Amino acid sequence: MAREAAEAPAAVGAQFAANRAAVAHLAGILREFQPRAVVTCARGSSDHAATFAKYLIETRTGLLTSSAAPSTASVYGSKAELRSVLFLAISQSGASPDLLAAAAAAKNSGALVVALVNAEGSPLARVAQHCIPLRAGTEASVAATKSYIASLAAIVHLVAEWTGDRDLQRSLAALPDALARARDLDWGAAIEFLRPATSLYVVGRGLGLGIAQEAALKFKETCGLHAEAFSGAELRHGPMALVADGFPVMVFAQHDETHVGLMELAAELGRIGAQVLLAGGSAPGAVTLATERADPAIEPLLLVQSFYRLAGALALARGRNPDQPPHLRKVTETL
Repeated sequence: MAREAAEAPAAVGAQFAANRAAVAHLAGILREFQPRAVVTCARGSSDHAATFAKYLIETRTGLLTSSAAPSTASVYGSKAELRSVLFLAISQSGASPDLLAAAAAAKNSGALVVALVNAEGSPLARVAQHCIPLRAGTEASVAATKSYIASLAAIVHLVAEWTGDRDLQRSLAALPDALARARDLDWGAAIEFLRPATSLYVVGRGLGLGIAQEAALKFKETCGLHAEAFSGAELRHGPMALVADGFPVMVFAQHDETHVGLMELAAELGRIGAQVLLAGGSAPGAVTLATERADPAIEPLLLVQSFYRLAGALALARGRNPDQPPHLRKVTETL
């Protein structure tokens, strides 16, 4: 896991170089196609990348973006009406039967199916009209790291080209070096609070929500630590009731319109006794985790890269093997 996460900067750089012409071509197709909406479809870490895609697409294009439930096609056999919709399928393996069924049904209903997939020769890549290879290379650890970051990078690349956002394109050019710096940041101060923990909340908002979801999954699968991800807005709708003295809460905060609210939430959590671990800002009583600054659409990628180093170290501190989580395997094929 540690080795593969460290390979993310090189993988993203190689992805940008190899995909430049194809992504520019697809962006032109999308401008001509003018989708009326976007539907994402994914499982696991890829679905967390889809959450990131939802916020990035909605904030940068104004298009309604929603997540499809693959089982509606694979189990229920329903046929959604998706004419003039962009259907974005995200997968590491491109082999899960439910994802394939959903993508095929979407194409048959008139959607433009685009696959973001690491396995270029996979069935999903063949079903899609267009494929953006993630080019993360072999990933042996069950816990996805560089393929997740590669998924986020491909999403940002596509949106930057689609919208013609020159500032975002310039930020992307600097991403590989920024990822390398983020990898070197030490979040070890969090370990003393999380080693004895039995559960925690992971909080993000907007572009950072998908990162919070990914971190919560990694806490579960690599560290054996029960973690739940919440939007900073949703935390007050019930989950705050479980926060007691010493309850750990990790907050991911990118520097955009959500930042002020997340700092206020972090301060409030501290006042009611939570142990706040804060990445992307500062608040009274919180443990501040060092971060790299960048375009708000890029910062979540840097936050999760720093987090992966912590997750691996915490797993070892808790006596777990992060590469071999119990009851899990690398490729999950659901129906």
